[in-house]
Amino acid sequence: MHAFTSLRHHSRPLAVALLTSSLVLGGLLTAPTAAAATSAVRVNQVGYLPDGPKRATVVTTSTQSLTWQLRNASGTVVSSGSTTPRGADTPSGQSVQVADFSSYQDTGSGYVLTVDGSNSDPFDIRANLYDGLRSDSMAFFYHQRSGIAVDASLVGSAYAHLAGHLGVAPNKGDTSVPCQSGVCDYTQDVRGGWYDAGDHGKYVVNGGISAWLVVNSFERAKRAGKDAALGDSTLRVPERGNGTPDVLDEARWELDFLMRMQVPVGKPYSGMAFHKIHDANWTGIPTRPEQDAQQRELHRPSTAATLNLAASAAQCARVFRPYDAAYADRCLAAARRAWTAAQANPAMYAPDSDSTGGGAYGDARVTDEFYWAAAELYATTGESAYRDAVTSSSWHTSADAFTSYGFGWADTAALGRLTLATVPNGLPASDLARIRTSVTSAADGHLSRMAAQGYAVPIPADGYFWGSNGEVAGNAIVMAVAGELTGNGRYRAGALETMDYLLGRNAIGQSYVTGYGEKDSRNQHHRFWAHQSDASLPNPPAGSLAGGPNDDLQDPVAQEKLAGCAPAACYVDDIGSYSTNEVAVNWNAPLAWLTAYAAERTSTGGEQPAAACAVTYKVDNAWSDGFTATLTVKNTGQSAVSGWQLTWSYPGSQRVTSAWNATVTQSGAAVVARNVDWNRAIAPGATASFGVQGSLSGTNPSPAAFALNASPCD
Repeated sequence: MHAFTSLRHHSRPLAVALLTSSLVLGGLLTAPTAAAATSAVRVNQVGYLPDGPKRATVVTTSTQSLTWQLRNASGTVVSSGSTTPRGADTPSGQSVQVADFSSYQDTGSGYVLTVDGSNSDPFDIRANLYDGLRSDSMAFFYHQRSGIAVDASLVGSAYAHLAGHLGVAPNKGDTSVPCQSGVCDYTQDVRGGWYDAGDHGKYVVNGGISAWLVVNSFERAKRAGKDAALGDSTLRVPERGNGTPDVLDEARWELDFLMRMQVPVGKPYSGMAFHKIHDANWTGIPTRPEQDAQQRELHRPSTAATLNLAASAAQCARVFRPYDAAYADRCLAAARRAWTAAQANPAMYAPDSDSTGGGAYGDARVTDEFYWAAAELYATTGESAYRDAVTSSSWHTSADAFTSYGFGWADTAALGRLTLATVPNGLPASDLARIRTSVTSAADGHLSRMAAQGYAVPIPADGYFWGSNGEVAGNAIVMAVAGELTGNGRYRAGALETMDYLLGRNAIGQSYVTGYGEKDSRNQHHRFWAHQSDASLPNPPAGSLAGGPNDDLQDPVAQEKLAGCAPAACYVDDIGSYSTNEVAVNWNAPLAWLTAYAAERTSTGGEQPAAACAVTYKVDNAWSDGFTATLTVKNTGQSAVSGWQLTWSYPGSQRVTSAWNATVTQSGAAVVARNVDWNRAIAPGATASFGVQGSLSGTNPSPAAFALNASPCD
């Protein structure tokens, strides 16, 4: 029922009529599990990276600085300092102070932070802190697969089950699904894909953004030269060992489903995508997928679903090509068909009223989906028709592409911006610079909001709505991409500090990720991870992210147990609280992205060693108002540089207008050059060269200093 709040993030979600329906919960309305005692010292209950930020929030009425002490597992004080009073924190309704122990970088387990007589939960400081969560957060998608037996050898016996919705009794199956009355007169094979959330529905608009995030996680890691940790045989999936990165294998399970949802050739609305498929009525709790006896139904095609298919399939064509060219061709053909069909049917909106048996996912504004799909198709093909669709879109210059509330299934313009900012394309340099600036500006906004709050959360005080944890993780992604674009460490710090919030440094001292932290969410709303409802069934597997605080209180349990809660505290770990405690693929997808980002920088013991380098800058040609120059970067160190960024500042009026063999942007006098695919790695003693052309007024002095990956060069 994840999508009942189908309004956009920047308009507050409204309660829905089905809140009191016993069908929604299968007649279940339980009392929530009693909350465990919570320390006044709120930390990331998993721990901190040695080279990352280390902050804790202390709930206290004191207005004076307090002394903090960091103790190791033996009880020895290894560091100490004074807290910073913050006073009233509006979202949490608490008075707080902040302890910053970032300067401590030794490693170990069982650390405890003590402030004013209160001890934090124990935590670790280690470089491989997020390796386990990287795997578990991605395993969530295998657990949610439809149409395949979930193998005990991969997930453990408690989570194994037979294939769901393949037409084996009592299932009606997804292999020959009829439409709702009046939608179509044929059946469609729509097996596979991921169950969207806690129910058995499958939704194209939520599946599209989730698949995009999973694939984008790999594309970003590959661009950074750190994709090995997401490669073949790194995840618990049945396809491991097939020569394709496991992350892409997992995404393919959903992409195949999305393409099966495309209306066949020769049928009305050919090329469009059906909006969703789910049971005719809400499935009760508990119900294992292979035991679901309800009739499945296809719901009318929509423009939004069609553009999600176009965007995610175009991305597939680009990223899968090195591993499976035939599949990439199939994805691109589906993307082109979907784009053409959406252009022919630009206003087929999914109605908000279609919420019997599954979420509505209504969306009556699809210009952002058109922009996203055009950006993906252009980045993949370079074709002028898609470029023109990008540049003519109102979203291309809109300041609203990134909002303080983040991106989501109904707000996808930011995804197009992220692709255009990071994937090499033929847009003019000035256009690329503006796009990249929009990413860093959005990230700066998130950092400002974090700095203004006691718990450092990258959302506004009124941003605690249905799925707020997905919103939080998505905004951390924007900060991480800004760090990639600029090399500025403050963005990485912001992304990492967001993990602290999700893992316990929050208003209720709760880790929202199952299996991680001393007080973790264990009773998320789900049809067959339903231990609270049936003791023979398991709790959710490790790595499952709860939806998070939602001050609209849109379910009976939340209304009963959370009345009067401060926005950031409107959460209860109860299976009945679907508006605060459901799971969903579009919340776990940004968590998996963010965790892979955090883990890759610690899996080898920290950041890539500082580069040793020498740079030659040679003006090849100059005229009255312009010049060309060649830059040669030599790796003078002992280790290979994998993924590089060269920065310098022009001392005169020079402005770079174009470049070759590198992606170059300029802001004021500052210039950033990034590798392209073919010169990503520079071996010890090797060089990489690229060229720039620029304009100028007056003299043409050469830059005085260069830095490679933030390290000064000779």
